[in-house]
Amino acid sequence: MNQTASSNAHTIKRLAQQHGFAFCGISKADFLEAEAPHLEKWLNQQMHGEMGYMANHFDKRLDPRLLVDGAQTVVSLVYNYFPPTQFQPLSDSFKVSKYAFGEDYHRVIKDKMQVLWDDLQNELGEIQGRMFVDSAPVLEKAWAKMSGIGWVGKNANLIIPKQGSFYFIAELIIDLPALPDGPIRDFCGTCTRCIDACPTDAITPYVVDGSKCISYFTIELKENLPIELNKGFEDWIFGCDICQDVCPWNRHAKAHQESRFEPKPEMLGLTQGDWEDMSEELFKNLFRYSAISRTKLGGIRRNIAQAKKMRP
Repeated sequence: MNQTASSNAHTIKRLAQQHGFAFCGISKADFLEAEAPHLEKWLNQQMHGEMGYMANHFDKRLDPRLLVDGAQTVVSLVYNYFPPTQFQPLSDSFKVSKYAFGEDYHRVIKDKMQVLWDDLQNELGEIQGRMFVDSAPVLEKAWAKMSGIGWVGKNANLIIPKQGSFYFIAELIIDLPALPDGPIRDFCGTCTRCIDACPTDAITPYVVDGSKCISYFTIELKENLPIELNKGFEDWIFGCDICQDVCPWNRHAKAHQESRFEPKPEMLGLTQGDWEDMSEELFKNLFRYSAISRTKLGGIRRNIAQAKKMRP
């Protein structure tokens, strides 16, 4: 059994690398006992804000065997999205999270996982399971941490040694045995840069209050922004990268090689005035396959108004 599990793990990792995944880690599909009290506390303290879906399927978030019958293995995959230097918006533009520069990662990663899945079937025989890209009740960072790809930092992001945190995470939950990896240690040390830099005080060590996070306000919150909100957005109108940008480990970030993550040149040339005057037609043309389309133009206009209102 051990020899088969070891061989399966080697094959999975080899094929994952061939298909562009930067790292692949393997865990035994089991109940996430250590995560249960943390998730329960986070939900009880209403840190999920209006993201009601986070409170759904509590048991499934903690046990992948409830998602896939006969599950034996969780395969964690990460894909780099750090943009090359030339792919930077104008300095006088509003700010958009780096993950949204190009094509929606759900589309890109799912396509790559499907090819990986087909190759696994060809090499290892018929496998039963499911693929997940931030689209189901899976605690993806917990599984990536357990598999030793990285550790979960004080900003609650997965941090990969000498690589940083600008990576998408995806999972395969399969009924195939594969030799699990083990976790690595936490290398945050005494650093508190992410906590100190967050303008909305959303971060306490290893916990992010989603209801205070700029990404939550600019993407997830569909209603009007709270009247009492008086913290600066620092011109972010879709997502926020502050806690990642200040993380010392991201000094090691290397540019991605994925053409589908390259932004349209027109997007990089947008000034603040262009964003404010954007028509519905231009918005749809620019962001048809982008994660930015989630907010619709009305959401972007709301975020711009709020960002301007909260400038010092």
